[in-house]
Amino acid sequence: MNDLPVLIIFLFLIAFLFQIDFIFYIGYVISGIFLWSRWYAPRSLRHLSVHRDFQNRAFLGEGVDITITVENKSRLPIPWLQLIESIPVELRDGPSLSKAITLNGRKSKIFKYKVRALRRGYYRLGPLQISAGDLFGFVENRAQLIEDYLTVYPQILPMTHLSVPSKLPFGILTSKHRIFEDPARPIGLRQYHSGDSLRHINWKVSAHVDTLLVKTLEPAISLETYIVLNLNSGEFSRQFRYDGPEWGIVVAASIANHLTKKKQAVGLATNGADPLLQENGNLVEVNKLYDEESGRLLVRNLGPDNGSNAVDAFVGKDSRLIPKPIQPAPGQLHLMKVLEQLARIEAGNSVGFSSWMPGACLGLNWGVTILAISPSGDERICRTLHQLVKTGFNPVLLIIEPYANFLEIKERARYFGFPAYHLTGRHKLKDP
Repeated sequence: MNDLPVLIIFLFLIAFLFQIDFIFYIGYVISGIFLWSRWYAPRSLRHLSVHRDFQNRAFLGEGVDITITVENKSRLPIPWLQLIESIPVELRDGPSLSKAITLNGRKSKIFKYKVRALRRGYYRLGPLQISAGDLFGFVENRAQLIEDYLTVYPQILPMTHLSVPSKLPFGILTSKHRIFEDPARPIGLRQYHSGDSLRHINWKVSAHVDTLLVKTLEPAISLETYIVLNLNSGEFSRQFRYDGPEWGIVVAASIANHLTKKKQAVGLATNGADPLLQENGNLVEVNKLYDEESGRLLVRNLGPDNGSNAVDAFVGKDSRLIPKPIQPAPGQLHLMKVLEQLARIEAGNSVGFSSWMPGACLGLNWGVTILAISPSGDERICRTLHQLVKTGFNPVLLIIEPYANFLEIKERARYFGFPAYHLTGRHKLKDP
């Protein structure tokens, strides 16, 4: 109340002119409350501790419980405290947080609300607006709890049937080169030699023939799988420009999850845009563009002069938002890294798949299976995959658009020396 000092002065003038003690009394009381509020309200915020706690990663469809803890560390109470949390409409699962309370000294209160992960993406929660003042509204001081961020992983569909051979990529490849021997694949027996592992001795047969015999095992190469996902929107047909990239991301996430469960190494490269990327390649959460309705992180077009605020595409075939490839590695923690990138990634007018893919495959080990997920399989893409065949890789082309001429694509792929498969809908990734 900016006019309150003027009102107090006016009251004292009236009391002085008319010598009315009661008005003097009212003026003293109001002055005391005002001065106390001016002194205490900002200090009360300094002794206020506010925390937002939640699981910052969720799978599609999951509910996320968010807890706001407010603690007054001062001995004095806070007469009036207002909390308003900024939650995007599309994330809400119930009433949003908007509270006005009195908080006694050395006390705390806990508030809970819930959001639901209905769409893959990277979301902003907050800020929490905090206002403190007196009961009369004479003084109000404001503060805020900064934003936190929620990652919603893409949908993962269990796979009991996928139209590719079980050895590609869900197994091992036999090899003439003795990279290692697979204990699950015995091919015969031989006499024991010094240095052989005792675990490979066939004790039953050895006892029968009265000499030590060792199992010989089939040599094999452990598969590393490298998922290469085409998210160049210019290569999707117009009617499939939204559903196509999303389906490709679901396929990539499902395959990565399946391979990790099989204890195999998996990696990821995509020519989509990571909205968290800065021009220097670092991941930065601040100064980003978020949708007001959903709170979802959007792609900010860097533009030729880095000054444009256009969204939903990184035009001009700009590669500055293309994330660095994730090299193949096993393990659940590595899978989470892959899923986090798939959660944020967006399709855009990127560099062409066939021209970008060779660079994305640099540094891979010999014999890696490359799963190329793409809406199309034109001759340029097939020739690029053929070059990967000649350099010792095992490419597999997965077409994700419902092409009527897939037989032509399949025949072209066969001619260039690699298999092609058609994954046009969720029926190809069946539940158990």
